Amino acid sequence: MASTVRLRDGTRLVYDMHGRDDGRPRLVLIHSLGMDRFFWDRTIPLLAAGAVILTYDCRGHGASDKPKGPYRIEQFADDLAELMDHVGWQSAIVAGASMGGCTTLAFGQQYPARALALGLIDTTAWYNAVDKWEERASKATSAGLASMIDFQVTRWFTEGFRAANPQIVKENVDRLLANEPVAFAETCRMLGACNLEAGLTRMTMPAAVMVGDEDYATPVAMSETLHRGIKNATLAVIKGARHLTPLEVPARIAAELQRLIELAPAK
Repeated sequence: MASTVRLRDGTRLVYDMHGRDDGRPRLVLIHSLGMDRFFWDRTIPLLAAGAVILTYDCRGHGASDKPKGPYRIEQFADDLAELMDHVGWQSAIVAGASMGGCTTLAFGQQYPARALALGLIDTTAWYNAVDKWEERASKATSAGLASMIDFQVTRWFTEGFRAANPQIVKENVDRLLANEPVAFAETCRMLGACNLEAGLTRMTMPAAVMVGDEDYATPVAMSETLHRGIKNATLAVIKGARHLTPLEVPARIAAELQRLIELAPAK
Protein backbone atom coordinates (compact mmCIF):
# COMPACT_ATOMS: atom_id res chain seq x y z
CA MET A 1 0.00 0.00 0.00
CA ALA A 2 1.33 3.42 -0.97
CA SER A 3 2.44 5.92 1.66
CA THR A 4 2.72 9.69 1.52
CA VAL A 5 4.99 12.40 2.85
CA ARG A 6 4.36 16.13 2.84
CA LEU A 7 7.51 18.11 2.10
CA ARG A 8 8.45 21.41 3.70
CA ASP A 9 7.05 23.37 0.76
CA GLY A 10 3.73 21.54 1.06
CA THR A 11 4.20 19.18 -1.88
CA ARG A 12 2.93 15.67 -1.21
CA LEU A 13 4.98 12.73 -2.54
CA VAL A 14 3.65 9.19 -2.83
CA TYR A 15 6.09 6.34 -2.19
CA ASP A 16 6.33 2.57 -1.72
CA MET A 17 8.72 0.52 0.39
CA HIS A 18 9.52 -2.94 -0.99
CA GLY A 19 10.82 -5.48 1.50
CA ARG A 20 11.74 -5.35 5.15
CA ASP A 21 14.07 -2.63 6.39
CA ASP A 22 15.91 -5.12 8.57
CA GLY A 23 19.55 -4.23 8.05
CA ARG A 24 19.87 -5.24 4.43
CA PRO A 25 21.19 -2.63 1.94
CA ARG A 26 18.88 0.29 1.23
CA LEU A 27 18.25 1.16 -2.42
CA VAL A 28 16.30 4.11 -3.88
CA LEU A 29 15.08 3.83 -7.48
CA ILE A 30 13.99 6.99 -9.34
CA HIS A 31 11.86 6.83 -12.49
CA SER A 32 12.28 8.60 -15.81
CA LEU A 33 10.40 11.55 -17.31
CA GLY A 34 6.68 11.00 -17.66
CA MET A 35 6.76 7.71 -15.75
CA ASP A 36 6.04 6.89 -12.09
CA ARG A 37 7.20 4.53 -9.35
CA PHE A 38 5.73 1.51 -11.19
CA PHE A 39 8.45 2.00 -13.82
CA TRP A 40 10.57 -0.33 -11.68
CA ASP A 41 8.10 -3.23 -11.47
CA ARG A 42 10.19 -5.43 -13.79
CA THR A 43 13.40 -4.74 -11.85
CA ILE A 44 12.31 -4.88 -8.21
CA PRO A 45 11.60 -8.64 -8.03
CA LEU A 46 15.13 -9.33 -9.24
CA LEU A 47 16.67 -7.28 -6.40
CA ALA A 48 14.18 -7.68 -3.56
CA ALA A 49 15.90 -10.64 -1.91
CA GLY A 50 19.02 -8.62 -1.17
CA ALA A 51 17.85 -5.06 -0.57
CA VAL A 52 15.00 -2.98 0.78
CA ILE A 53 13.86 -0.75 -2.06
CA LEU A 54 12.25 2.70 -1.93
CA THR A 55 10.37 3.94 -5.01
CA TYR A 56 8.38 7.14 -5.32
CA ASP A 57 6.59 9.42 -7.74
CA CYS A 58 8.68 12.53 -8.30
CA ARG A 59 6.97 15.90 -7.95
CA GLY A 60 4.88 16.58 -11.03
CA HIS A 61 4.47 12.84 -11.71
CA GLY A 62 2.18 9.93 -10.92
CA ALA A 63 0.10 10.25 -7.76
CA SER A 64 2.37 12.91 -6.25
CA ASP A 65 1.40 16.57 -6.26
CA LYS A 66 2.01 18.67 -9.34
CA PRO A 67 2.86 22.11 -8.00
CA LYS A 68 3.39 25.11 -10.20
CA GLY A 69 6.89 25.42 -11.68
CA PRO A 70 9.55 26.20 -12.42
CA TYR A 71 11.17 22.94 -11.32
CA ARG A 72 14.90 22.56 -10.70
CA ILE A 73 16.98 19.38 -10.59
CA GLU A 74 18.45 20.54 -7.26
CA GLN A 75 14.87 20.70 -5.92
CA PHE A 76 14.29 17.09 -7.00
CA ALA A 77 17.42 16.09 -5.07
CA ASP A 78 16.15 17.98 -2.01
CA ASP A 79 12.83 16.14 -2.34
CA LEU A 80 14.65 12.82 -2.08
CA ALA A 81 16.62 14.00 0.96
CA GLU A 82 13.37 14.95 2.70
CA LEU A 83 11.77 11.63 1.76
CA MET A 84 14.76 9.75 3.17
CA ASP A 85 14.51 11.78 6.37
CA HIS A 86 10.84 10.82 6.58
CA VAL A 87 11.50 7.07 6.28
CA GLY A 88 14.51 7.25 8.60
CA TRP A 89 17.25 6.61 6.05
CA GLN A 90 20.43 8.56 6.72
CA SER A 91 22.02 7.11 3.59
CA ALA A 92 21.26 4.77 0.71
CA ILE A 93 22.37 3.51 -2.68
CA VAL A 94 20.55 5.73 -5.18
CA ALA A 95 19.84 4.83 -8.79
CA GLY A 96 17.73 6.43 -11.48
CA ALA A 97 16.92 6.24 -15.17
CA SER A 98 17.06 9.23 -17.53
CA MET A 99 15.46 12.07 -15.50
CA GLY A 100 15.90 9.83 -12.46
CA GLY A 101 19.57 9.56 -13.29
CA CYS A 102 19.89 13.35 -13.40
CA THR A 103 18.21 13.45 -9.99
CA THR A 104 20.61 10.77 -8.76
CA LEU A 105 23.59 12.83 -9.93
CA ALA A 106 22.23 15.97 -8.29
CA PHE A 107 21.63 14.08 -5.06
CA GLY A 108 25.17 12.67 -5.13
CA GLN A 109 26.60 16.17 -5.58
CA GLN A 110 24.41 17.88 -2.98
CA TYR A 111 24.38 15.08 -0.38
CA PRO A 112 27.59 13.08 -0.93
CA ALA A 113 27.57 11.64 2.61
CA ARG A 114 24.07 10.26 2.07
CA ALA A 115 24.75 8.65 -1.33
CA LEU A 116 26.58 5.38 -0.67
CA ALA A 117 26.70 4.57 -4.39
CA LEU A 118 25.05 5.78 -7.57
CA GLY A 119 23.33 3.92 -10.41
CA LEU A 120 23.25 6.17 -13.49
CA ILE A 121 21.04 4.58 -16.11
CA ASP A 122 20.36 6.00 -19.59
CA THR A 123 21.23 9.48 -18.38
CA THR A 124 23.53 12.46 -18.66
CA ALA A 125 25.02 15.31 -16.66
CA TRP A 126 24.09 17.80 -19.40
CA TYR A 127 21.84 17.55 -22.45
CA ASN A 128 23.15 20.79 -23.96
CA ALA A 129 19.81 21.16 -25.75
CA VAL A 130 17.74 23.86 -24.08
CA ASP A 131 15.91 24.65 -27.34
CA LYS A 132 14.87 21.05 -27.95
CA TRP A 133 13.53 20.69 -24.42
CA GLU A 134 11.61 23.93 -24.80
CA GLU A 135 10.11 22.63 -28.05
CA ARG A 136 9.01 19.47 -26.27
CA ALA A 137 7.55 21.45 -23.38
CA SER A 138 5.60 23.70 -25.74
CA LYS A 139 4.30 20.74 -27.73
CA ALA A 140 3.08 19.02 -24.56
CA THR A 141 0.94 21.99 -23.62
CA SER A 142 -0.17 23.06 -27.09
CA ALA A 143 -0.75 19.75 -28.89
CA GLY A 144 -1.10 17.41 -25.91
CA LEU A 145 0.88 14.38 -24.81
CA ALA A 146 -0.81 12.10 -27.35
CA SER A 147 1.02 14.03 -30.07
CA MET A 148 4.33 12.79 -28.65
CA ILE A 149 3.64 9.05 -28.53
CA ASP A 150 5.41 7.99 -31.74
CA PHE A 151 8.42 10.15 -30.90
CA GLN A 152 8.67 8.73 -27.37
CA VAL A 153 8.05 5.06 -28.14
CA THR A 154 10.74 4.86 -30.82
CA ARG A 155 13.22 6.43 -28.39
CA TRP A 156 12.21 4.14 -25.53
CA PHE A 157 12.40 0.72 -27.20
CA THR A 158 13.95 -1.09 -30.14
CA GLU A 159 11.68 -2.25 -32.96
CA GLY A 160 12.13 -5.88 -31.94
CA PHE A 161 11.11 -5.22 -28.35
CA ARG A 162 8.04 -3.25 -29.44
CA ALA A 163 6.92 -6.07 -31.72
CA ALA A 164 7.44 -8.76 -29.07
CA ASN A 165 6.04 -6.84 -26.08
CA PRO A 166 3.01 -4.78 -27.14
CA GLN A 167 1.48 -4.91 -23.64
CA ILE A 168 4.56 -3.38 -22.00
CA VAL A 169 4.61 -0.68 -24.66
CA LYS A 170 0.90 0.05 -24.11
CA GLU A 171 1.28 0.22 -20.33
CA ASN A 172 3.99 2.83 -20.63
CA VAL A 173 2.16 4.82 -23.30
CA ASP A 174 -0.82 4.93 -20.94
CA ARG A 175 1.51 6.03 -18.14
CA LEU A 176 2.80 8.89 -20.27
CA LEU A 177 -0.71 9.95 -21.28
CA ALA A 178 -1.75 10.10 -17.62
CA ASN A 179 0.63 13.02 -17.02
CA GLU A 180 -0.56 16.55 -16.50
CA PRO A 181 0.79 18.44 -19.55
CA VAL A 182 1.83 21.55 -17.62
CA ALA A 183 3.81 19.54 -15.05
CA PHE A 184 5.37 17.48 -17.84
CA ALA A 185 6.38 20.68 -19.62
CA GLU A 186 7.95 22.11 -16.47
CA THR A 187 9.97 18.92 -16.05
CA CYS A 188 11.16 19.18 -19.66
CA ARG A 189 12.36 22.71 -19.01
CA MET A 190 14.11 21.51 -15.86
CA LEU A 191 16.02 18.90 -17.86
CA GLY A 192 16.93 21.48 -20.47
CA ALA A 193 18.46 23.67 -17.77
CA CYS A 194 20.21 20.81 -15.95
CA ASN A 195 24.01 20.96 -16.12
CA LEU A 196 25.88 18.89 -13.54
CA GLU A 197 29.13 18.34 -15.42
CA ALA A 198 31.24 20.66 -13.26
CA GLY A 199 30.55 18.55 -10.17
CA LEU A 200 31.50 15.16 -11.62
CA THR A 201 35.16 15.25 -10.62
CA ARG A 202 34.26 15.88 -6.98
CA MET A 203 32.25 12.67 -6.75
CA THR A 204 34.08 9.76 -5.11
CA MET A 205 31.37 7.21 -4.26
CA PRO A 206 31.09 4.03 -6.37
CA ALA A 207 29.02 4.65 -9.49
CA ALA A 208 27.67 2.28 -12.14
CA VAL A 209 26.87 3.90 -15.48
CA MET A 210 24.57 1.93 -17.79
CA VAL A 211 23.33 2.74 -21.29
CA GLY A 212 21.85 0.96 -24.29
CA ASP A 213 24.05 0.99 -27.37
CA GLU A 214 21.07 2.19 -29.45
CA ASP A 215 20.08 4.98 -27.04
CA TYR A 216 19.81 8.20 -29.02
CA ALA A 217 18.05 10.15 -26.25
CA THR A 218 21.16 9.98 -24.04
CA PRO A 219 23.78 8.51 -26.39
CA VAL A 220 26.72 6.40 -25.27
CA ALA A 221 29.00 9.45 -25.48
CA MET A 222 27.06 11.06 -22.62
CA SER A 223 27.61 7.98 -20.45
CA GLU A 224 31.29 8.01 -21.38
CA THR A 225 31.46 11.58 -20.03
CA LEU A 226 30.01 10.34 -16.72
CA HIS A 227 32.43 7.41 -16.67
CA ARG A 228 35.44 9.65 -17.27
CA GLY A 229 34.32 12.31 -14.83
CA ILE A 230 33.42 10.20 -11.78
CA LYS A 231 36.51 8.66 -10.22
CA ASN A 232 35.04 5.32 -9.12
CA ALA A 233 32.65 4.73 -12.02
CA THR A 234 32.15 1.66 -14.18
CA LEU A 235 30.47 1.71 -17.60
CA ALA A 236 28.21 -0.97 -19.09
CA VAL A 237 27.09 -0.48 -22.71
CA ILE A 238 24.17 -2.83 -23.29
CA LYS A 239 23.79 -4.32 -26.75
CA GLY A 240 20.47 -4.06 -28.52
CA ALA A 241 18.75 -1.68 -26.11
CA ARG A 242 17.53 1.90 -26.34
CA HIS A 243 16.55 4.47 -23.73
CA LEU A 244 14.45 2.67 -21.12
CA THR A 245 16.70 -0.25 -20.29
CA PRO A 246 14.99 -1.07 -16.95
CA LEU A 247 11.93 -1.96 -19.03
CA GLU A 248 13.71 -3.47 -22.04
CA VAL A 249 16.45 -5.49 -20.29
CA PRO A 250 15.52 -5.57 -16.57
CA ALA A 251 17.68 -8.60 -15.80
CA ARG A 252 20.80 -6.84 -17.06
CA ILE A 253 20.01 -3.67 -15.14
CA ALA A 254 19.29 -5.68 -11.98
CA ALA A 255 22.62 -7.49 -12.36
CA GLU A 256 24.50 -4.18 -12.66
CA LEU A 257 22.65 -2.79 -9.65
CA GLN A 258 23.38 -5.92 -7.65
CA ARG A 259 27.10 -5.45 -8.32
CA LEU A 260 26.76 -1.84 -7.21
CA ILE A 261 25.03 -2.93 -3.99
CA GLU A 262 27.96 -5.25 -3.26
CA LEU A 263 30.46 -2.43 -3.91
CA ALA A 264 28.71 0.13 -1.72
CA PRO A 265 30.04 0.76 1.78
CA ALA A 266 27.85 -0.31 4.68
CA LYS A 267 25.39 2.36 5.74
